[in-house]
Order: sequence, then structure tokens, then C-alpha cells
Amino acid sequence: MTRTDLTAGISLVILWSSGFIGAEIGTGYASAHTLLAWRYVVAAAILLAWCWYRGIRPTWWGIRRQAAIGVFAQFLYLGCLVTGIGLGVPAGTAALIAAVQPLAVAALSSRLLGEQFPVGRRVALVFGFAGVFLVVAGDLGGGAVSWPVYVLPIAAMLALSYGTVLERRMATTEPLALAMCVQSVVSALLFMAWSLLVGDAAPPVTAGFWAAVAWVVVLSTFGAYGTYLFVLRRSGATRVSTLLYLTPATTMVWAYLAFGDRVTWLAMIGVLVTLASLGEWKSIARPVFPLTGRGARGSSRPVART
Repeated sequence: MTRTDLTAGISLVILWSSGFIGAEIGTGYASAHTLLAWRYVVAAAILLAWCWYRGIRPTWWGIRRQAAIGVFAQFLYLGCLVTGIGLGVPAGTAALIAAVQPLAVAALSSRLLGEQFPVGRRVALVFGFAGVFLVVAGDLGGGAVSWPVYVLPIAAMLALSYGTVLERRMATTEPLALAMCVQSVVSALLFMAWSLLVGDAAPPVTAGFWAAVAWVVVLSTFGAYGTYLFVLRRSGATRVSTLLYLTPATTMVWAYLAFGDRVTWLAMIGVLVTLASLGEWKSIARPVFPLTGRGARGSSRPVART
């Protein structure tokens, strides 16, 4: 495992967790779609200026495929996720639901990419959702949020999973800045259209709202999603998805320190069940922390691209 792989992996876990915290902060000032509209307007403006300055130009085919990926991995994923958090889903629970993505990616890969999906992974998928159910059941015991709201982060997880498999299937070759630029422009247009239809596109004139926008633009868009694409292209869908298994506990600690969100024993059991759903601990350790011998060299090798 190279130092670059290790640094990127640690950065992805921390930065990805920050997105759930930023969503909870931002939705305290505005609706989810208003927050996301201005997040992507700012991000798209910065990325457009950067790509223009660097002379990076897209092809029509590149725009089409990055726009398709952006609809699933950005618009649908964050639209459902941030709306769910805004309606009361705890940040830690949303992160745990998102962490089931590796198994969803494996299931979708078997259907769309022809990869094997053996019985062991099917059992692991069931256990992963069982862990999520335990945490959600603990949240429902508090009576603050009704159960249909939890469908939103589940839909978000499935959208990101499909976007990940779609990126892998298309074998995209656009530079990261260009890929993020196209996806941000598409997301900005869709979220702003949503806000205009609802009638609350105007941003709140408060320092807290713009601080939240800065948080999600810098840490979540450029930091988390940029690192996600970097690891995905360098090491493949399996490793990038497996790293997301480490984000729920990180997010729960952040949420406890920032908002005082309670961490129940049922939630901790759910986290452990979800982690164990990978089947074997070595299946976490090998792609995330390859330490010795043959496994270390094999897991850090970039996936061949056609």
C-alpha cells in the first residue's frame, strides 16, 4: 500500500463523514434543496473558472456520461439524503445507511457488469440491512421521526451505488476537475429548478447559512467527492465502497460532539452487525489496510481501464 493510497483512504473517511454533519448544520437554516442549490451554484462557478483557466474542455460524449453519473451520484443521492436529515434522521444513522453501499454495489455489479454475487455476499447484504434496521428501530423508539422518512437515506444509498457502478461501466477518462464540473453544473440546474418550483430559491441572509454552504462546498464537494472519485479511479469500486464502512462510527462521534446526538447501545450493536456483514474481518482489512505480502501489492494496484 502506497502512502498516497493510505492518505487518500483516511481523507475519504473523514471528509465523507463531514458531509452528514454539514447537512445537519445547513438544514437548520434552509430547506435541503435550497442548501444544495446554492452549494452547487458556488461549486460549479469555481470549477468552471478552474477548468477554463487550465484549458480543460469536455467532449459532448464526456458531458453526456458525466451528466448521467451526476444525476444519480449527486442530485438523487444528496437530494434524498439531505432531505432525510433535514426531516430529522440523525446524521449517524444516515451515515450507517449509506455504509451499506458496498454490498449494494456488489449486487448491482452482478446485474450490470456480469460480476459474480455468491451466496455469502447475499447473506452479508441481509445482515447489513439488519444492522441498519437495529439502528433505525432505536431511533424510532425516540418517536421524533416517522418511519417513512428513513426511506429517503435508503433511496440515496441506492442512487449513489448505481452512480458508482455506472462510472465503472462507462470507464470514464475525463480529468477529475472536469468530471466534477459537469456533475456540479447539472446538479446546480436541477436543484435550482426544484427551489424555483417550490418558491424558496432565495438564500437566507445569515452568516450561518453561508458558513454551512462553505462547509459543504469545501469539505463535501471538493474534499469528499473529489477524494471519492480519486480512490474509485485509482483502486476501484470495491475499495472505495469498503472505506465507507468506516464512516458511520466517525459520523456518530462528530454528531455527538457537535449536536449532542445520543449514541445508544442498540445503535452500537447495529454498527457492529453492519461491519460484520462483510462476511470476514479480513475482507475489510485487505482492501482498506493491506499490510503484508501478496495482498498488499494486489489491493493497491489500480484497476485496468479500457
